[in-house]
Amino acid sequence: MPRSTQSLAVSKGQQDRIERWLAALGTPQQVALRCRIVLAAGSGETETAIASALKINRKTVRLWRDRFTRQGLQGLWEIAPGRGRKPTYSPNRVKAVIETTLQSKPKGSTHWSCRALAANQGMRKSTVNNIWRSHNLKPHLTKTFKLSRDPRFLEKLTDVVGLYLNPPDKTIVLCVDEKSQIQALDRTQPGPPLKKGRCGIMTHDYKRNGTTALFAALDLLQGKVIGDFHKRHRHQEFLSFLRRIDRNFPGKTTLHLVMDNYGTHGHANVVAWLDKHPRFVIHYVPTSCSWLNLIERWFAELTNQRIRRDSFLSVDDLVTAIEDFLAAWNENPKPFVWTATVDSIVAKLARCRQTLEQIQPGCTDPKNRKRMSS
Repeated sequence: MPRSTQSLAVSKGQQDRIERWLAALGTPQQVALRCRIVLAAGSGETETAIASALKINRKTVRLWRDRFTRQGLQGLWEIAPGRGRKPTYSPNRVKAVIETTLQSKPKGSTHWSCRALAANQGMRKSTVNNIWRSHNLKPHLTKTFKLSRDPRFLEKLTDVVGLYLNPPDKTIVLCVDEKSQIQALDRTQPGPPLKKGRCGIMTHDYKRNGTTALFAALDLLQGKVIGDFHKRHRHQEFLSFLRRIDRNFPGKTTLHLVMDNYGTHGHANVVAWLDKHPRFVIHYVPTSCSWLNLIERWFAELTNQRIRRDSFLSVDDLVTAIEDFLAAWNENPKPFVWTATVDSIVAKLARCRQTLEQIQPGCTDPKNRKRMSS
């Protein structure tokens, strides 16, 4: 005969809390099962009925009824230790691997490799690799960066980002720059074709067949690009490109140009020409902030999709290839959408400066630039 049981006393507050746990995505399944047992017992169901409905043993129902009576809600969150294979290395050993990776260097090297650290810690290299992967450590990779020391950094940043996020009505925003010294490289031997199980192959050596400079302007809203080729990238060539822009956008529509601080952009002849053409409104990005000019993003597409993996017998072949890429791009242009706000950029740079100051105090101060470089 099943034992007769009374309804479990569950208050309204406890019931609400249990229901929220059941609805939460992060609640462990064993805790969710205990919550269902308590709710069912609180509604007056017998142990046998609860065990049958939840497909568990009746003794499990009795166990958690009694524990809830003694300990309340806190008792439902008792997590039993796992019964699987115990870890080979203790948390202290794992911590030692992480600290060694972050805070030391091997003798004669700039960073640890899996094999070197495994020999140092008395582990297998696959174990070190797993620890690195679980903690997102990549000592073999590096990225470049540079903090701007422009005294008008915030002013220029706000100007350019505001132009991206809220371009003025009835105007055209163009991101302008030049990609200089594009080399027409010819590989010394033809590479085998791409096939299953093998990536593209090219020789490591090459022959230089000359260079060209590409002046380009990206339409912020439409995504179309205007390109012009020159042998050099002086202020004369830049003036020629500005006249090209003037012809491509006839009328009196205001043209907002986003440019960097390259010397040719501020040449006296360029400034005089811009004074005679007031519909050109110039917006300079801060120094050392080429990432703020969206034409650089398009230059990356050009390099990765057309130039890097090809061979060119002459500069004319290179120019023809870039012109083909330009034409294909403008047939189906894809604008680059800027989403970062001024506050988010400033906050990220502040964190970077704080980290650098901890490593070397005073390194971000422009006054210390000359002293530290010497």
